[in-house]
Amino acid sequence: MVPVPMPPVPMSPVRVIACGSVDDGKSTLIGRLLHDAGAVSVDHLAALGPDPDLSLLVDGLAAEREQGVTIDVAWRAFDLGERRFILADAPGHEQYTRNMATAASTADAAVVLIDARKGVLTQTRRHTRILALMGVRRLLLTVNKMDLAGWSQEVFEAVAADYRAFAADLGLDDVTPIPISAMTGAGVTRRIPAMAWHDGPTLSQWLAQTPAPSPTDGPFRLPVQIVLRDGEARAFAGRVAGGAIRPGDPLRVLPSGAEAAVASIDGPEAATARAGQSVSLTLDRPIEVSRGDWLVSPDAPPAVADQFEAHLVWMSDQPLLPGRTYDLKIGTATVPARVMEIRHRVDPDSGEALAARTLALNEIGLVTLSLDAAVPFEPYAESRELGGFILIDRMTAATAGAGMIRFALRRATSIRPQPLSVSRADRAARKGQTPLVLWFTGLSGAGKSTIADRVEQRLLERGFHSALLDGDNVRGGLNRDLGFTDADRVENIRRVAEVARLMTDAGLIVLVAFISPFQAEREMARALMEPGEFLEIHIDVPLTVAEARDVKGLYARARAGQLANFTGVDSPYEPPQAPDLRIDTAACSPDQAADLVMELVLRTQRPG
Repeated sequence: MVPVPMPPVPMSPVRVIACGSVDDGKSTLIGRLLHDAGAVSVDHLAALGPDPDLSLLVDGLAAEREQGVTIDVAWRAFDLGERRFILADAPGHEQYTRNMATAASTADAAVVLIDARKGVLTQTRRHTRILALMGVRRLLLTVNKMDLAGWSQEVFEAVAADYRAFAADLGLDDVTPIPISAMTGAGVTRRIPAMAWHDGPTLSQWLAQTPAPSPTDGPFRLPVQIVLRDGEARAFAGRVAGGAIRPGDPLRVLPSGAEAAVASIDGPEAATARAGQSVSLTLDRPIEVSRGDWLVSPDAPPAVADQFEAHLVWMSDQPLLPGRTYDLKIGTATVPARVMEIRHRVDPDSGEALAARTLALNEIGLVTLSLDAAVPFEPYAESRELGGFILIDRMTAATAGAGMIRFALRRATSIRPQPLSVSRADRAARKGQTPLVLWFTGLSGAGKSTIADRVEQRLLERGFHSALLDGDNVRGGLNRDLGFTDADRVENIRRVAEVARLMTDAGLIVLVAFISPFQAEREMARALMEPGEFLEIHIDVPLTVAEARDVKGLYARARAGQLANFTGVDSPYEPPQAPDLRIDTAACSPDQAADLVMELVLRTQRPG
């Protein structure tokens, strides 16, 4: 095929983030710049109109705004000559670090402000680390309030040297320092005699020299956003993330690996589809393609994996709990995922790797992730589209974290399920029963273990095959390494749920008697089982009644401060909203409760 020259691509706007510590002068600087540049103000992301350059991180957090969560990033559009800029004003307060990360996820360059009198602060370092993680490599170090520092060259050079040394340790070498006074406008759009010693650019000159983002070169990449159907015909629509393609060129679908060729292109240029364009493609043969898949060049496809090491910026008021299931969004795909390990969190000041069992709001950590399905990916350093992801809280649908993939774990490609000759259906049929999980949840002292034990006695009498997993018994063996923090409770239930799933594969009726205080983990356990094979049974009782029973003396110890993280006292219990069965043990005996459970069980079993 003879190469066809590509027509020039319209110049994209340059995205710049202004960041730094609180009170370093960002708002004053932006106001000065916008005033002197005759800027057009934009108050809301949506006001920018259709803008394909907004990354998945911004999309995710914009959706969060619609749910009433304040994003607190002011976006402004303005022109310098023939160049269009979109400027993000990221708040400097520590509690809004997540908002800064949102803006950095799409930035082509950054303006980092430092008060000349204060120098490099903790929040300056934190923001710079996030810029490095988010792939922002072009930085303007803006030493502000020089008028309050006596226009001192020595002060400026000391701050610049301190910051450049810190940035260099993060691999940030493209740092241009300039002295300014945002209040007076000196160094922003004009020079003044008091800073004649500075021969570098003004802020507006630096912006004008910042290159506009160009279409991504390299292999073709298209995340499928919509599958369009017209009778038997189908087209696959999305925004091209990289490369270019023409009718007749081969394509591979990931993660499935199926291949076809491009039959036609519907887009700005029907002869081509290239980076930055929103197009739809038809293929020359019918193959299975769904939203979340990627259409890629078969000559250089991205890898596919389901386990990764990644940096993670935590954005939720609720701490990260390893083992908890979140929804991971990467490209246009959404997959259930869990953080399996926090290898360390990063001290924002020193960069030191610190041991951590969880991540709190605005903390940054290095984690390992396990996904329920394999996804195409590339390291974030090579591709924001294939390497950046968000984690979404499944209970609230709010964005919980933003991550950057470093690499796939080796075990992601070395472990493959072993096909087995005997199926779970074979095992269940031999036992003459339907596999089932009876999940007893409730406060300590509610009666879970007592009722579960009597139910198993009744199952045995009727000839059923069962197993009982009791909280205290399992913690004495399989989970003896776990404590009672929220993170440990999540891991406790994750392990038990996996064991219960294996037991249902063996055809058993499994009784699980655990406090299991969090709704998210009970829903995770339900999702592991086959439809209809998980019954949540809430053994309900008022806290006063449970505490009065106090068979093990646990409530008394908790009230005396001798037992921390005790459910119902200083650790929460989230009661089921719609259990399959609710039993008030203050109003019935254990035998009556067991009879109610058996009635439920028998409705699930084969007749005969």
